[in-house]
Amino acid sequence: MTLALNRKALVTGGASGFGLDIARRLRAGGADVALVDLAEDKLAAAAEELGGSTIGLAADVRSRDSVQQAVQSAVDTFGGLDTVVVSAGVIHIKPLEDVSEADWDLTLDVNLKGAFLTVQAAADHLRASGRGRVVAISSDAGRRGFSWIQAYTASKFGLVGLIESFAVELAPAGVTVNCVCPVGCPTTGMGQEVLDWKIRRAGATPEEIMAATAGTNPLGRNATEADIGEAVMFFLSDEASFLTGVALDVDGGAHLGFFPGAS
Repeated sequence: MTLALNRKALVTGGASGFGLDIARRLRAGGADVALVDLAEDKLAAAAEELGGSTIGLAADVRSRDSVQQAVQSAVDTFGGLDTVVVSAGVIHIKPLEDVSEADWDLTLDVNLKGAFLTVQAAADHLRASGRGRVVAISSDAGRRGFSWIQAYTASKFGLVGLIESFAVELAPAGVTVNCVCPVGCPTTGMGQEVLDWKIRRAGATPEEIMAATAGTNPLGRNATEADIGEAVMFFLSDEASFLTGVALDVDGGAHLGFFPGAS
């Protein structure tokens, strides 16, 4: 797999989780990387860890002005921008009757509006680069509905549609736009939040919950950050130059059908 040299990348949610793992891989491939995140302490630590041509940009993806300033800072620092990874995301887990309007608005604003504002701000630079790439992190909850995460599911389904729309609109300039749909990954911050909720609800140990979730995947294990990072890097590679508008399930086969009662 070949990552084009000297990529100029911006990663939202880049201070932790999938975003940080992807940023590490980009830096290893020789890319300039702008990490965008609200968590300024984690942002500073991540930028220091990655070193070299890495910058940390504190920004709120819900704000057009904040996102535009972050994109412009990356462009000014790197002399352009040809890669955007949308990884910023939040979740809440509540029964329908307990979901507040603020819960709904925060989730849709970060997960969906944030993706829109980020790609909108970067679009002209991606077109101008002649080799633009966008990859967004959706979810298995962007492929099928789940109880207790209504807003998250809606935002991730919406993200798949948004990516397809971007793919069509940006294709004439040679910009590819794709997304990955991971199953839950227990080592990310969000994954730990979900795991903690399952532990409280089931009264089980972390090991029991982890074993149970692994058992729902035909491949028999839980997702790792590396699984998702490698999928994203494929979409950024030269080998993926003819793929756009793709939503790739990275879920160990959890989306596959089965015979009820057969096992």
